[in-house]
Amino acid sequence: QLQLVESGGGLVQPGGSLRLSCAASGFALENYAIGWFRQAPGKEREGVSCINNRDGTTYYVDSVKGRFTMSRDNAKNTVYLQMNSLKPEDTAVYYCAATVVLSVTPVQPVCVMSEWYDYWGQGTQVTVSS
Repeated sequence: QLQLVESGGGLVQPGGSLRLSCAASGFALENYAIGWFRQAPGKEREGVSCINNRDGTTYYVDSVKGRFTMSRDNAKNTVYLQMNSLKPEDTAVYYCAATVVLSVTPVQPVCVMSEWYDYWGQGTQVTVSS
């Protein structure tokens, strides 16, 4: 069974940090591109960042650039999202998703469009509040 499981969410004060994990089972993440998405209450889901596990290229939307960093550990079949300098507007449920289609080239800005992705995790809550 192909599965993605996110973890690492929680409550953090503004300016704090969290590291989210996205662990895969049933398939090898090294052959996929992985995206992180988030959905805040009352808002549409938005793409945040993505990584091509084949070549390590990454892309970040402007709102998180310089604060968020994706990395991968193919031996652990896990992708990470390090989130620093968190802001209240980062509060959302965060999802990771996998696609093989976008892994054939270095990541492009289209990688933050959810329709490219085939497999999704269940989400992890991130709350940034004092």
